[in-house]
Amino acid sequence: MGSHRETDFNRLESQLDQLIKICELLANENALLRERQSSLVTERAKLIEKNELARNKVESIIGRLKILETEA
Repeated sequence: MGSHRETDFNRLESQLDQLIKICELLANENALLRERQSSLVTERAKLIEKNELARNKVESIIGRLKILETEA
Protein backbone atom coordinates (compact mmCIF):
# COMPACT_ATOMS: atom_id res chain seq x y z
CA MET A 1 0.00 0.00 0.00
CA GLY A 2 2.86 2.35 0.85
CA SER A 3 4.51 1.59 -2.48
CA HIS A 4 1.32 2.54 -4.31
CA ARG A 5 1.21 5.88 -2.50
CA GLU A 6 4.87 6.46 -3.24
CA THR A 7 4.28 5.71 -6.93
CA ASP A 8 1.33 8.12 -6.97
CA PHE A 9 3.42 10.74 -5.21
CA ASN A 10 6.29 10.32 -7.69
CA ARG A 11 3.89 10.57 -10.62
CA LEU A 12 2.33 13.71 -9.16
CA GLU A 13 5.75 15.21 -8.51
CA SER A 14 6.77 14.49 -12.10
CA GLN A 15 3.60 16.09 -13.44
CA LEU A 16 4.16 19.17 -11.28
CA ASP A 17 7.73 19.45 -12.56
CA GLN A 18 6.44 19.29 -16.12
CA LEU A 19 3.82 21.96 -15.40
CA ILE A 20 6.44 24.21 -13.82
CA LYS A 21 8.67 23.85 -16.89
CA ILE A 22 5.75 24.59 -19.19
CA CYS A 23 4.83 27.68 -17.13
CA GLU A 24 8.42 28.91 -17.31
CA LEU A 25 8.53 28.39 -21.07
CA LEU A 26 5.23 30.18 -21.53
CA ALA A 27 6.34 33.07 -19.32
CA ASN A 28 9.52 33.44 -21.40
CA GLU A 29 7.59 33.24 -24.64
CA ASN A 30 5.09 35.79 -23.35
CA ALA A 31 7.88 38.20 -22.43
CA LEU A 32 9.40 37.84 -25.91
CA LEU A 33 6.04 38.41 -27.55
CA ARG A 34 5.44 41.53 -25.45
CA GLU A 35 8.84 42.90 -26.48
CA ARG A 36 8.07 42.15 -30.12
CA GLN A 37 4.68 43.81 -29.85
CA SER A 38 6.23 46.91 -28.32
CA SER A 39 8.80 47.03 -31.11
CA LEU A 40 6.11 46.65 -33.76
CA VAL A 41 3.96 49.38 -32.19
CA THR A 42 6.95 51.73 -32.26
CA GLU A 43 7.75 50.80 -35.86
CA ARG A 44 4.12 51.33 -36.85
CA ALA A 45 4.08 54.80 -35.31
CA LYS A 46 7.23 55.74 -37.24
CA LEU A 47 5.75 54.42 -40.49
CA ILE A 48 2.52 56.35 -39.93
CA GLU A 49 4.56 59.51 -39.40
CA LYS A 50 6.62 58.89 -42.55
CA ASN A 51 3.44 58.22 -44.52
CA GLU A 52 1.91 61.47 -43.31
CA LEU A 53 5.04 63.42 -44.31
CA ALA A 54 5.01 61.81 -47.75
CA ARG A 55 1.30 62.58 -48.18
CA ASN A 56 1.89 66.23 -47.27
CA LYS A 57 4.75 66.47 -49.79
CA VAL A 58 2.64 64.91 -52.54
CA GLU A 59 -0.27 67.23 -51.77
CA SER A 60 2.11 70.20 -51.87
CA ILE A 61 3.51 69.08 -55.24
CA ILE A 62 -0.01 68.62 -56.63
CA GLY A 63 -0.94 72.09 -55.41
CA ARG A 64 2.11 73.63 -57.12
CA LEU A 65 1.37 71.72 -60.33
CA LYS A 66 -2.21 73.03 -60.34
CA ILE A 67 -0.91 76.58 -59.92
CA LEU A 68 1.55 76.09 -62.80
CA GLU A 69 -1.24 74.61 -64.92
CA THR A 70 -3.53 77.61 -64.38
CA GLU A 71 -0.69 80.04 -65.09
CA ALA A 72 0.21 78.34 -68.36
